[in-house]
Amino acid sequence: MIEMKNDFLSILDLTRDELEEIFVLADALKHDNTYRPMLGQSAVLIFQKPSLRTRVSFEVGISQLGGHPTFLSHEAIGIGTREKTSDVAQLLSRYVNLIVARVFDHGMLQEMAQYATIPVVNALSDLSHPCQVMADIYTIRQHNRLREGLKVVFVGDGNNVVNSWLELAAIYPIHFVLACPKGFEPNAGIFKKAEQAGLSRIEIKEDPISAVRGADVVYTDVWASMGQEAEAEARKKVFAPYQMNAKMMSEAGPQAMVMHCLPAHRGEEITAEVLEGPQSIVFDEAENRLHIQKAILVKLTGNAVVVRTLEHRNHNL
Repeated sequence: MIEMKNDFLSILDLTRDELEEIFVLADALKHDNTYRPMLGQSAVLIFQKPSLRTRVSFEVGISQLGGHPTFLSHEAIGIGTREKTSDVAQLLSRYVNLIVARVFDHGMLQEMAQYATIPVVNALSDLSHPCQVMADIYTIRQHNRLREGLKVVFVGDGNNVVNSWLELAAIYPIHFVLACPKGFEPNAGIFKKAEQAGLSRIEIKEDPISAVRGADVVYTDVWASMGQEAEAEARKKVFAPYQMNAKMMSEAGPQAMVMHCLPAHRGEEITAEVLEGPQSIVFDEAENRLHIQKAILVKLTGNAVVVRTLEHRNHNL
């Protein structure tokens, strides 16, 4: 039995074998809600940023696994201002079994993990969004399209989702292309590590049309993330040629699946026609946040015997 590391801050906290084990476990949990490996356990959800999918999928997932979720907003806890991050981590370690945190500063997650004696899960930071990309790749697998050399083209800003795709490319061999304007590239350190891993083909292109040709997946996200509202109007002008629309998808081809981590701004980074069209798997992707996160939680806090039983049952479905 391969065990995950104690925290899940980055996809690089996983090996390829652990990644595939999580997929198998997610399959089993998706089809069987009777297991309660978190029975008697509690989890705290610390959210500095508002959320729909992340909050609901974690709260529902923890409850379905038999655990008790407690939500704490930034205003309620004042982490990093009213309370030192290290103090919060040490205190919560005495109350609960798990911390799920959605924060601005990735350093805050690292500090929590340093001082907590319980697992810490990255539910989003300015640097990465590993739970989202785990759901993304699981959704591609669900549609029987996951293979070595899978061509994923992300059109837009080199943001935290892109950083997590690059981290995935360091443990699973894909062809990842980012189509973005100059000055909007991903984190340089993460990009360098992905290249140095030598496992995947990685490209950055300015021209989105040439980038999407032959893609298996065409992916986008909002042009201005939370915390970048002041830049929104300027970004609209810069990113206008990067809109995912019918013309772009005709260049990508009929085999290309459309992905978006939501929320979507129809008429900006993606048109309604594409988001709601036959190539879109966006709502499968959103649903799978629940299933993949449940699998991650079980690996971090669950009973190993239950995990083995679920995986065995799923292999025999």
